[in-house]
Amino acid sequence: MPKREKYRRPHSMFPRGMAQRGAEISFGEYGLKALAAGRVTAQQIEASRIAISRATKRLGKVWIRVFPHWSVTKKPAETRMGTRGA
Repeated sequence: MPKREKYRRPHSMFPRGMAQRGAEISFGEYGLKALAAGRVTAQQIEASRIAISRATKRLGKVWIRVFPHWSVTKKPAETRMGTRGA
């Protein structure tokens, strides 16, 4: 995790439009490309990493060059408002 990301709150919570940079493949020969704008959670990144490593039978290198900047949290149902936790 980058040093400056841990305690900072992002100004804009919703990504808009297409990516301005990072669309070219820097390492390797193959890549995955998003067809729509949106968030990528840490769980989705981890699931894709596991799926790729299983498909290649761990015979190659995998570079993950995205980072889940937005921490998406939600209170459980029927919980009082305001408290941060026990």
